[in-house]
Amino acid sequence: MKLLEGKTALVTGASRGIGKAIALKLAEQGANVAITNSSADEAGQVVADEITALGVKGKRYVSDAANFEDAHKLVEAVKEEFGRIDILVNNAGITRDGLMMRMTEEQWDTVINVNLKSAFNFIHAVTPIMMRQKSGSIINMASVVGLSGNAGQANYAASKAGMIGLSKSMAKEVGSRGIRVNTITPGFIITDMTAALSDEVKSEWAKQIPLRRGGEAEDVANATLFLASDMSAYVTGQVINVCGGMNM
Repeated sequence: MKLLEGKTALVTGASRGIGKAIALKLAEQGANVAITNSSADEAGQVVADEITALGVKGKRYVSDAANFEDAHKLVEAVKEEFGRIDILVNNAGITRDGLMMRMTEEQWDTVINVNLKSAFNFIHAVTPIMMRQKSGSIINMASVVGLSGNAGQANYAASKAGMIGLSKSMAKEVGSRGIRVNTITPGFIITDMTAALSDEVKSEWAKQIPLRRGGEAEDVANATLFLASDMSAYVTGQVINVCGGMNM
């Protein structure tokens, strides 16, 4: 029997990169998977089709994760379509980098809203469903910069540090209802976003990593599978670094 047989997962920001890898990994282990992305491009539907090809149910929803009402409507639609929600992965995220002296209010607000408020929106919507089920796993995708900070990314680091605090608080709130809440903090992961960086920048990053390489989206997906499954039945309120030793 697969690890997630009969379970339903909702993964936000899953049209590419880490989110896509997570959605497919959960589907491979038997979960029915609903995914979200912010635009009606083909990428999201391609991922949904790949999920279905694995022999489970997959569906793509287009939604503004930062919008409270949109998030609640989407969760209700997923509950109606799939019957239950066992796993929530808050992966939606963006960057709008810049030094504080030059950062605009829009750059700050946009990152906080998409990265942190979206997690609040979906947790707020999903928690009552999981409480009625008396079980659930919520996984928030943060970043090592939420622990260490990073020059030129004050908005991003603040949003990811906020997700860690949100996770720990929620773990204490809902643990008695059988719901676990954990955080994953990826380090330098090779995705479309990081692929655009120069070789020089990538080389400098690698020097800071004890394993001397960037991670793969699959590495993050594997950690997500652990937290989504009963293998982590006694794990909640934790921060799992997937960073090659970059943050110790």
